[in-house]
Amino acid sequence: MKLIVQIPCFNEEDTLPQTVADIPRQIEGIEKVEILIIDDGSHDNTVAVAKKIGVDHIVENTRNIGLAGSFQKGVDRCLELGADIIVNTDGDNQYAGGDIPALVRPILDGKADVVVGDRQTSEVEHFSSTKKFLQRFGSFVVRNLSGVDIPDAVSGFRAISREAALKINIVSSFSYTIEMLIQAGKKRMAIESVPVGVNAKTRDSRLFRSIPGFIKMSSMSMIRTYAMYQPLRVFVGIGLVLSFIGIFPLVRFVVSFALGDGVGHIQSLVIGSSLLVIGFVTFLIGLAADLINFNRRLIERTLESTRRIELHLNRLEHDEENRSFKIRQSDRG
Repeated sequence: MKLIVQIPCFNEEDTLPQTVADIPRQIEGIEKVEILIIDDGSHDNTVAVAKKIGVDHIVENTRNIGLAGSFQKGVDRCLELGADIIVNTDGDNQYAGGDIPALVRPILDGKADVVVGDRQTSEVEHFSSTKKFLQRFGSFVVRNLSGVDIPDAVSGFRAISREAALKINIVSSFSYTIEMLIQAGKKRMAIESVPVGVNAKTRDSRLFRSIPGFIKMSSMSMIRTYAMYQPLRVFVGIGLVLSFIGIFPLVRFVVSFALGDGVGHIQSLVIGSSLLVIGFVTFLIGLAADLINFNRRLIERTLESTRRIELHLNRLEHDEENRSFKIRQSDRG
């Protein structure tokens, strides 16, 4: 059983050493623990520091692609390296690395595909009241959208089994946390949460510049992901709302027409009819989107199969290279 801890990094030369030092290298049930960092186009010495402190693997982005893209890139690399379990943590040392054994335990016990670390934000002193409220509200929304009851939905400290990693496809350009949970919930994965510790704050978040910006980006990510997996429900809901609103001006026109004053309320007829037509078109869009959704599922299955084939071929190629190397070494001896 191989565990790889991946750490997306952007200018983390100051905090990375302590983050790596806190990661346990011996865990019960795990034969090997390795560390991988994804350097997201850092301008400092993050990569040099990572090499100096003995990080096992380094993925370097030539330019900054964002947290979500770096997360997915790291997961793909971990799979190539043969990880059975992938743990994601932050480079700012926010999460207590000593809690990794508890984080992976549900996966080792066969009880979960994905495990999310619960920071218990209500008890964290350096979290502002605004951040605590947004965390609770965001978790509430994600719970209703995904059907997954996770108290800290935006926590980046999480463990993923190999099978789950093969099925997850992050397409957001903002953050992977919300999209991943909605995907996992819709794909019927077993998801659990375990309490984890939080270290003292080392810096401000680089994921967003303001609270309104965070709310905007998070909301867009939730809506986009939910609509991708439940398009019929979304568009039919919108169509019904528009049609329902359109009924009122139509009723007004009909009543006025019956009373002999229909000409004076012709605008009600135009507005009501337009809303009904738009509502009907929205419903048709929902049907088309639902068909596309089925096609997306087939594409995801194909992508998963392709991943498995590529990983198997890479493993065979790696084994052949090792075999050839041993033969050359034997011949030289």
